[in-house]
Amino acid sequence: MVSKILRDAGSIEVALIFFMPRDEKSEASRRGAFAIVGYEDFLSELKSRISKAQLRAVVAVNKELILLCWQIGRDILNRQQQQGWGAKVINRLASDLQKAFPDIKGFSRTNLMYMRAFAEAYPDEQIIQQLVGQIPWGHNVRILDTVKDQTERLWYVQQTIGYGWSRNVLVHQIEI
Repeated sequence: MVSKILRDAGSIEVALIFFMPRDEKSEASRRGAFAIVGYEDFLSELKSRISKAQLRAVVAVNKELILLCWQIGRDILNRQQQQGWGAKVINRLASDLQKAFPDIKGFSRTNLMYMRAFAEAYPDEQIIQQLVGQIPWGHNVRILDTVKDQTERLWYVQQTIGYGWSRNVLVHQIEI
């Protein structure tokens, strides 16, 4: 399951898609077979643990991808400042990264520019590790596009985490 998540994470954003257990009784119970004392409770507990583990795996993958985006952005910023690289380097990086990783969609020029802006907006890696890495890349991009004040950005990140806002709800909340 995790390998499928990692393969499907090619767009830099990990969707919270995983297999949910059926709420039906076990096959043996449906067929009217002999009852095993405590079996249904045990099965229910296992299904719950599996679902929770899947969710933790998806969240961990998302956090790592967000950190990767931040690190790429930080490194681009550093090279531009220290070595005088211009904006055209991002075009070349995008092209070279897309050739090196053809199955991953997240290395366009636009996305690399967002990564750079992301690192510029959040210069402290601890913010990424502790807070911003908990929401999907698309949410972070919307916040970057529309909210310029860092305190306000962090407030929207916290609200997104606390209330489980979808991207559309987040955008709506920012607009009102």
